[in-house]
Amino acid sequence: MTPTPPFAEEHEELRASIRGFIERELAPHARAWEDAQWFPDEVFPALARQGLLGLKYPVELGGQGGDHLHEAVLVEELARIGSGGTAAGIGAHVNIATPPIWKFGTEEQKRQYLEPAIRGEAIGALAITEPGAGSDVAALRTTARRADGGWVLSGEKTYITNGVRAHFIVTAARTTEDGGHHGISFFIVPRSDSVVASSLPKLGWHASDTATISLQEAPVPEENLLGPLHEGFKLIMANFQWERLAMALGAVGAMQLALDRTATFARERLAFGRPLSRHQAIRHRLADLATSAHACRCVTYDALRRFHAGEEPLREVTMAKLLTQRACFELMDACLQIHGGLGYMREHWVERAARDARLGPIGGGTDEIMREILARTLSL
Repeated sequence: MTPTPPFAEEHEELRASIRGFIERELAPHARAWEDAQWFPDEVFPALARQGLLGLKYPVELGGQGGDHLHEAVLVEELARIGSGGTAAGIGAHVNIATPPIWKFGTEEQKRQYLEPAIRGEAIGALAITEPGAGSDVAALRTTARRADGGWVLSGEKTYITNGVRAHFIVTAARTTEDGGHHGISFFIVPRSDSVVASSLPKLGWHASDTATISLQEAPVPEENLLGPLHEGFKLIMANFQWERLAMALGAVGAMQLALDRTATFARERLAFGRPLSRHQAIRHRLADLATSAHACRCVTYDALRRFHAGEEPLREVTMAKLLTQRACFELMDACLQIHGGLGYMREHWVERAARDARLGPIGGGTDEIMREILARTLSL
């Protein structure tokens, strides 16, 4: 297959390798993991043995020495697991929990947390959202106060992917009484009895553990302050770009997979004596879905190219996130419709895909927040 820029031949070779691993080792378990509402922690070391938890990280840290393009391939291919929850758990570890340690951490923090995370021995979670502070990050109320040898954190975080299983949590807390964006700091919180997680049932992503986390005077060593004191808001914002771009890439991968499977179904399923794809209404609907999937890929790859080139593509990444998440959900709903009653059955892949896709327009910044960001970049 001819590579599509910004990808090159090496990325397509990586794609083939990742796809083979997922189809052999992960996809066969998707339904069982969804039913169990959990996937095994052993998935992380299995990925690590393939080098997939450190694609963009330096060799000296145990990574593969690649870059964000290599990880972009992984993010797209995770849709082939057939379990949005499993893909989300892996993605949370790779895309949002470990990057702040890589970007802003000390050498000791990288040795203690990032290296075992790359080996799959330690699982990470990013905990920013609170019951009263979702899109409005500046409204967070978790506090960090000085104590002997470090800090004590108190507060509550919610909707945290990997929140139950995580060995460490990268989180934000107020280190001054100043309101708004000021006086927020980043910390790496090791698991302890003072970090209490409660699993949350949800519409989709059944195999992932989404949790409310209560920090009950949780002790954090002085050396676990991540980045400069009182400048955590900047770190949060810096992390959003790749998180949102990764969400767009994941949607692009999921859309193409669903479209291919639905087109195959339409060619094989007979209705009124001929294949569904021979009926104009279905044929035209599939044509519209193919157009939507292609448009989403073009916008996302443009943002990825700019991001990889070192630009600050806030507008393009925001557009990609906004466009792909709603389009992905609408495509999954259309694919379910084409499958008819079969698509509504829990045994079928498209039933899971439709539920899983609904999180896209909410997570990582809602559609409404994306539009506000775009309006500012357009000087509106």
